[in-house]
Amino acid sequence: MKSLLFLVLISVCWAEPHPGNSSLEHERIVHIQENGPRLLVVAEQAKIFSHRGGNVTLPCKFYHEHTSTAGSGTHKIRVKWTKLTYDYLKEVDVFVAMGHHRKSYGSYQGRVSLRESSENDASLVITNIMLEDYGRYKCEVIEGLEDDTAVVTLNLEGVVFPYSPRLGRYNLNFHDAQRACAEQDSVMASFDQLYDAWRSGLDWCNAGWLSDGSVQYPITKPREPCGGKNTVPGVRNYGFWDKDKSRYDVFCFTSNFNGRFYYLIHPTKLTYDEAVQACLKDGSQIAKVGQIFAAWKLLGYDRCDAGWLADGSVRYPISRPRKRCSPSEAAVRFVGFPDKKHKLYGVYCFRAYN
Repeated sequence: MKSLLFLVLISVCWAEPHPGNSSLEHERIVHIQENGPRLLVVAEQAKIFSHRGGNVTLPCKFYHEHTSTAGSGTHKIRVKWTKLTYDYLKEVDVFVAMGHHRKSYGSYQGRVSLRESSENDASLVITNIMLEDYGRYKCEVIEGLEDDTAVVTLNLEGVVFPYSPRLGRYNLNFHDAQRACAEQDSVMASFDQLYDAWRSGLDWCNAGWLSDGSVQYPITKPREPCGGKNTVPGVRNYGFWDKDKSRYDVFCFTSNFNGRFYYLIHPTKLTYDEAVQACLKDGSQIAKVGQIFAAWKLLGYDRCDAGWLADGSVRYPISRPRKRCSPSEAAVRFVGFPDKKHKLYGVYCFRAYN
């Protein structure tokens, strides 16, 4: 029985032309090589950390499993980098290289290149990192009929903060939420970013949009108005809602900035319009909500004076809790959206570096 099975396998894996059949004259001998070279693509690190404005290299190298060389030499190597959506169902083109040809796409144009420190190095260099660059990237290497991929995650140092506009709680559809974050020097947070913020202590009872279209909120101290006091801490998920009709708050993400955030020393308190003009006169602009959160979280900025921000809100950052200045916790304290024409406060300004 074993001999018969061996003969069957031989007949399947080894095909010779039959000398007595002219219709088979052009058939080729086909050999199946189980131990032939196989293309492998690997990332030395699965996660890379950086920050806005920085430069980063996403690692990717390719090998043949049964040889020590990078390529067989019979086919040109094609390297393609794409960015993956949260569910891996869509890919956004980033960079493609084949031989001397190079092409970058969208917002990556002029900011991406291959490191090419060796003949098998397909690592992607990204310069002047933007908030939108956060996410998962796929490195795909193609040689002839062989190809393989590796995935690398680019994480950014930053801070997640909840946001609702002057109109109040639950007034933003998904598209409004995107614009609201952008106006405050930030982007919509991803689930991973919100989860990391929750692990670091973020507790917020209002549900907000995330970049994947879901609506969630983080709870570290269970209580009745937030799912019940007997529930376990965690990130609560409302699921996916209509991006046009459904309305919630939003969780935004921002990173460090290339500039100076400061409280403007002024002889008098100011209305909102006076605050805007005072910053302009000082060579800067009135600061945005994302900038006060970045200064507080990443730079340890601490000031007990309430001040106007660009969206018309009044806030102040406390890194060292003390009496009369957020005694229980470090936080960016929210005063509210006062009457712009009659209420008087200080102002926080931001001066960008060229």
